[in-house]
Amino acid sequence: MLKKVEGIILTETPSGDSSRILNILTREYGLIGVMAKNVKSLKSPLRTKTTKFTYGLFYLDYYEQKLSKLTDVDIIEPFKNVRQDIILLSYVSYICELTYQVVKQNYNYTIFDDFIATLKKIDEGFNPLVMTNILEIKYLDYQGIGLNLDCCLRCGSTKNIITIDPDEGGYICQNCYTNEPIYNAKIVKLLRMYYYIKINSITSLDIKPDIASMINEFINRYYDRYAGLYLNSKKFLQELVKN
Repeated sequence: MLKKVEGIILTETPSGDSSRILNILTREYGLIGVMAKNVKSLKSPLRTKTTKFTYGLFYLDYYEQKLSKLTDVDIIEPFKNVRQDIILLSYVSYICELTYQVVKQNYNYTIFDDFIATLKKIDEGFNPLVMTNILEIKYLDYQGIGLNLDCCLRCGSTKNIITIDPDEGGYICQNCYTNEPIYNAKIVKLLRMYYYIKINSITSLDIKPDIASMINEFINRYYDRYAGLYLNSKKFLQELVKN
């Protein structure tokens, strides 16, 4: 059955000397495995259209229970700025790998929408660390490890919230506080903003580097404790931005 689907390539794997197997995330069908025959040939018009994070309209001979076959691609957004910057490219490679792992566990069309919106914002020049952290926060619910960002996780109070605990996973109020680390009040508020903000509505981000860095450390600690994901792209990114 011939189908035209909007999607983005999350992974591409060589198949033989000239072909690729693609995992394409689509809004309508979730993750689709696709055989792209002979696209590695220098003469193939699809050579540059079948690489990771290509976002476009994919024309497929669609098969639900086996690999579909690619016939053509119309590019929607080339993400030129990302492709020309090693730092941006590394952030996008990481969120591609993260998204792939998340959709294998649980797919919802909002994952597709948030992922595409994040890529667009990074390509437009928004802080890639902040945009990546916003997406990471939004993905927690789909992994079954969402943070409690509406009230104290111990008593349910919405008043006098003084910190957030990365080990228990949520807000702690003054009455329930024991000896947890105290996070800057701005960090406590921004984590909630990261979770609730609509990514495609973001028009500006004014977050100081030290605050952004502390939020990133919090999210890394939480992912390390609960997500169980060990991604090579994340390790590479961390080494790259450290140097």
